[in-house]
Amino acid sequence: MPAYKTGKKTQQYTTEFKATAVKLTHLAGATVKGVAESLDIHPFMLSRWRKDYREGKIMSDRRRKKLSKPMNLSENEKIAELQKKVKQLELENDLLKKWQRFVAEESRRNSDS
Repeated sequence: MPAYKTGKKTQQYTTEFKATAVKLTHLAGATVKGVAESLDIHPFMLSRWRKDYREGKIMSDRRRKKLSKPMNLSENEKIAELQKKVKQLELENDLLKKWQRFVAEESRRNSDS
């Protein structure tokens, strides 16, 4: 019978590498899957690191100082959503102004006739 290996040696990553990977996922437009592919790791592993980071298990250095998180993605999303809403309202406002001018011209034409 062939001898089976008792286990596969898994890659050990440094805490600094994990912290950097988590920071990359917080950048605007970055996805866990995209960052994981670029670092050649499984997305589930990166998601687990993100959870550990939130819980304070992954720290940036030996002094156990937690890394500062960049601006929440939800805040960036809110800003983008508000900018989109402002643009939409400006378009609607311009359309209403044009319609008001059109109605005013029509009423002048009808009163002149």
